[in-house]
Amino acid sequence: MSLDELRTLIARHAGRSTGGVDGLMLSAQDRPTPPRAGISDPVLAVVAQGAKRLVLGDRVYDYGAGQHLVIPLGLPVSGHVSQASSQCPMLGAGLALDPAVIASLLLETGSDRGNRTPSPGLTVSDAPADLLDAFVRMIRLLDRPADVPVLAPMIEREIMWRLINGEQGALVRQIGLGDSRLTHIGRALQWIREHYTETLRVEDLARMSGMSLSPFHRHFRALTAMTPIQYQKQIRLQEARLRLMSGTEDVATVGFAVGYDSASQFSREYRRHFGLPPGQDAARLRTEPREEATAASATPW
Repeated sequence: MSLDELRTLIARHAGRSTGGVDGLMLSAQDRPTPPRAGISDPVLAVVAQGAKRLVLGDRVYDYGAGQHLVIPLGLPVSGHVSQASSQCPMLGAGLALDPAVIASLLLETGSDRGNRTPSPGLTVSDAPADLLDAFVRMIRLLDRPADVPVLAPMIEREIMWRLINGEQGALVRQIGLGDSRLTHIGRALQWIREHYTETLRVEDLARMSGMSLSPFHRHFRALTAMTPIQYQKQIRLQEARLRLMSGTEDVATVGFAVGYDSASQFSREYRRHFGLPPGQDAARLRTEPREEATAASATPW
């Protein structure tokens, strides 16, 4: 059975180099973990054993053994391992989603079905056997590095093809379409990430995305579960946390550096988001064991 072999392969290779298989990520955890907040790049995430929870805005997604989800954009998510033990560790795999690969498949097969409106939010789905089988064959390549340059791109295309034709196909197709709503919103997200310290004008973002204000708001919220201002705030707070962990700047300096005009507002919003005032949170992260402290910047899915 593909899921059984997938568990065996992830358990053997997690924590090691992925041997040149670009975009492949493997993880194993023998206990539940605290929430990890971060900006996730587009990725396919599969759980082979145990369970995880992902939070996007006010939406919660639980996925367990034999299930997968697709994160189509750079979204600020918080995730943690919700079910794991030393006897039954959480075992998961991820594969970065390359828009160029998806676009190539759509072009070659004529699989653009005309729906250019993004599906609302993320979706958890059962992973079909053919998708799990392709993942198994991808991870097997770690034991045969000489095969990687030839076979890894072929298996990656197969995985993308399985996604395009699967339950989440409508969302995945948007990733490869240069004129889809998802792609236009993605440009706005990228601008916010690159200019998070600047004053944000939603009208400018809508214009950049080729939409009027009302449709832009609607599509932005459907994909991110938040408004543009809330998205910018998430980026600012996560960048502030990383700066504070380095220990080279004080709280007020960090707050101003990430775009806040008021130190008190920065501290208030930081505490609301992370549960502790910025100084206390940074001190906790710096004094905890290394694996816990680095959780703030780890892959959240």
